Amino acid sequence: MARQSLSRALVTASWLAEAVRAGRVGAGLRVLDASWYPPKERNARQEFKERHIPGASFFDIEECRDKSSPYDFMLPSESHFADYVGGLGVSNDTHVVVYDGDEVGTFYAPRAWWMFRAFGHKEVSVLNGGFKNWVKEGHPVTAEVTQPAPAVFKARLNRALVKTFEEMVQNVSSLNFQVVDSRPEGRFRGTELDQGLESGHIPGAVNIPFHSFLSETGHEKSIEEIQEIFREKKVDLSKPLTATCRKGVTACQIALAAFLCGKRDVAVYDGSWSEWFHRAPPHYKVSELKRSKA
Repeated sequence: MARQSLSRALVTASWLAEAVRAGRVGAGLRVLDASWYPPKERNARQEFKERHIPGASFFDIEECRDKSSPYDFMLPSESHFADYVGGLGVSNDTHVVVYDGDEVGTFYAPRAWWMFRAFGHKEVSVLNGGFKNWVKEGHPVTAEVTQPAPAVFKARLNRALVKTFEEMVQNVSSLNFQVVDSRPEGRFRGTELDQGLESGHIPGAVNIPFHSFLSETGHEKSIEEIQEIFREKKVDLSKPLTATCRKGVTACQIALAAFLCGKRDVAVYDGSWSEWFHRAPPHYKVSELKRSKA
């Protein structure tokens, strides 16, 4: 396995298929299905049991989170994350490849990618195009569930990659860092509900819907195209940047896109709009719908 492959934020389906074929999935290479869907729409764990990439394990984002938080999918503690991924056979020396089965190509996998990075793991990649394209390209799938040997993982949270509510509030006036919101335009502008919540955005935030970085096939766009998207929105990748969304998931697509452009220090506001909506004062929730009613 070439060392340059290990440092990539993305791996191709053909690269991973070769690794599977060569029997390299094991202690040195773990493949994780990080799919999650609204319960009434699809059952991610059941779909994993029915078919997945050979040798893959299921990364359950419902389990690997702070269950004491009132907000969805907040980062777990260092010990919780270490124990969970160690149980999936991941050590600090393991190259981890994450994917999901969403129809857009990649949805939850970047969240898992960012979580590993936030806890100090550098050798983690997203399968470009996701499971959708893995199947489309004719690569093997299986219903056989493997039980990886437990490993020891030592987690150390890199706080520079995580923003808190307090830091986001302070930034409204200090403008110490740029903020990019990855939600659809209507939710950003406040003209449509955001999964049951009134929508809107944090003052000063710029909107780049996460799907902007994906091609029609569900693959990441080229680095040149990604750089142009940031430029068009006047986002300066040479300056501090934080990503936000509804619950800290698609914000990780912003972090991944910037990483591909060489910017490796994008932070994610973990609580995102779900926390901001409940905790921020009214004048810190920008909404066109509110303005039109005024």
